[in-house]
Amino acid sequence: MWDERRHAVDGRHCRGVGTSRRIDIFTLVPEAFSWFVDQHPLSEAIENGAVQVHIHNIRDHTRLLHGQVDDTPYGGGPGMVMRVDAVGWALETVFGVPPRDVQKERRVMVLSAAGRPLDDSLAGSLASDTRDLVLLCGRFEGFDARVAELFATEEVSVGPYVVAGGELPAMIVVEALVRKMPGVLGNEASMVEESFSAELGGAIEYPHFTRPREYLGHEVPEILLSGNHGAIAAWRRGMARPSAWVEWSGVEAPHGCGGSPANG
Repeated sequence: MWDERRHAVDGRHCRGVGTSRRIDIFTLVPEAFSWFVDQHPLSEAIENGAVQVHIHNIRDHTRLLHGQVDDTPYGGGPGMVMRVDAVGWALETVFGVPPRDVQKERRVMVLSAAGRPLDDSLAGSLASDTRDLVLLCGRFEGFDARVAELFATEEVSVGPYVVAGGELPAMIVVEALVRKMPGVLGNEASMVEESFSAELGGAIEYPHFTRPREYLGHEVPEILLSGNHGAIAAWRRGMARPSAWVEWSGVEAPHGCGGSPANG
């Protein structure tokens, strides 16, 4: 849960102090993030000073009556659209600059079905980027198109499906990048040979097994019990398989998928 006495800054919820890397999330559902910041690996990143996380309620900054942040779409149609001026007011109030200038020193990302697909490469880019990150979470029918046009450096999608808002996609983006930041995971070797990694050529990680050795007639592969680390490593490389995303999309699999080692 939020400790508002410790983490309230000018009326904004924040977690993490004393770091140059800051993540600001703009949303209409700030409470959606209350549990998220206390989960591994984000909680470790906050505690060790790798990141700050600030959550902002867009509705708190509107200059319209009754907290209005949305309106009916021009041209007609169902649903409501989040207003560009409401988002602009929130950005201006939080950062103290005209909303179009926020992106000059920050990476501003709109979570959108129209965006670039989030993949391991983009997560790595976000993790190594020294700029602060701003995530804009839409609701209803999404943002007025001018939000992305005027305020954002990019749009990002987490998959070919629709959810009610940008909050879950924002959490996915944050967790994907934070776990790649140095010192966040307890054992960074776990990132070397994991699904979609360069070490596996973009393939899906090999199967894992633990106790019991046998369950309902299904046994752990004998090779994993052999103690022969070279043979085990070769077996695991051979068991790496192309991503189902690649198979479903019909895109050519990255080099190294489907059993052969990525690096010789």
